[in-house]
Amino acid sequence: MKLARDLRATLWSVVRRRDRLAHLGRLGPRKLGYLARFLAHVIPQSVDELALLARRAERIPDAALREQAISSITEKAYHVQGGCVLATFMNKQAARRHIAIVCALETIYDYLDNLCDRLVDVPTAAYPTLHEALLDAVDLTRTPTYDYYRHGPHRNDGGYLRSLVEDVRQAIRHVPYYEQVRQELCTAVLLYRDLQSKKHLSKTTREQQCQEWFTNRDRRFAHLRWYEFAAACGSSLPVFAMLALAEDDQIDAQIVADTFEAYLPAISGVHIMLDYFIDQAEDREHDELNFVACYTDNADATERLSMMMRDALTLTRRLRTREQHEFLLEAMRGFYLTHPKIFAQSLEAQSNTLLAIT
Repeated sequence: MKLARDLRATLWSVVRRRDRLAHLGRLGPRKLGYLARFLAHVIPQSVDELALLARRAERIPDAALREQAISSITEKAYHVQGGCVLATFMNKQAARRHIAIVCALETIYDYLDNLCDRLVDVPTAAYPTLHEALLDAVDLTRTPTYDYYRHGPHRNDGGYLRSLVEDVRQAIRHVPYYEQVRQELCTAVLLYRDLQSKKHLSKTTREQQCQEWFTNRDRRFAHLRWYEFAAACGSSLPVFAMLALAEDDQIDAQIVADTFEAYLPAISGVHIMLDYFIDQAEDREHDELNFVACYTDNADATERLSMMMRDALTLTRRLRTREQHEFLLEAMRGFYLTHPKIFAQSLEAQSNTLLAIT
């Protein structure tokens, strides 16, 4: 899978560059221990789960849907791995459950993104309808209709999307404190759905739609620019963080509120902006909307991304389980900012600045 290629290439970049090795060493023995546990236990379980989903995708009757389903797993496996990172800190039973949920749920995210981005017969009216699958997956108070393709694409997936939704719902029923995070799960998914309904529009309208959407947001997003807000809404990490929190027997309303604030928009904004940061050349080639390209210039981008990184670290360090979320941020920062795409695009100076923030 692509994860293995990306991970090997990134680790090789760390080994062969003194500055990247120095950054890894600054994690300290405890976080290096977490990294070892993540690599040795969480990743293999997620690989096994994805292999099962890949076999299911291979049975989709329609060739176009089958191609996008398989691609969403093989080419975006690292999305799943990153989403599973908080399982590093769970007991065996909770970790197994969390990994299974993340694998199925992130596969829904990536499959729908592929459909909206790559299939020509998906009308704009289908964007929000397709993404009802995510809301059905995380909101157990809903009665799913499973009619996600009613506005297109009018193809037969053999029950593939429905099966993913059912997998998530069934697993979430066993998450002990799910009800205490349900509202936050729905909020994050609705924001993601709204973003996807706009960012996949034609080049002439997508930015205008995103800007108008941002003007109607509440005041807690006022420090962001429209494309930073949009990026924050494009991350699945707030959902996975809430599901991880729902495994914690010390959960209460304040802990939920503080954790959700740290993830949306702070950590989620950093997550998606780093993803766009390394994909700038690729997105230019395919004429796709890239939120980092919306900055005035490299200096503006570096300043704003540094601000977002500092905000994320500050909010993370206020959390009761700060070490877990700090590790997530460090792992994410290390992966993206040491990815081979950094060096291929001569982004070392900017990435070194972002890695140096403490």
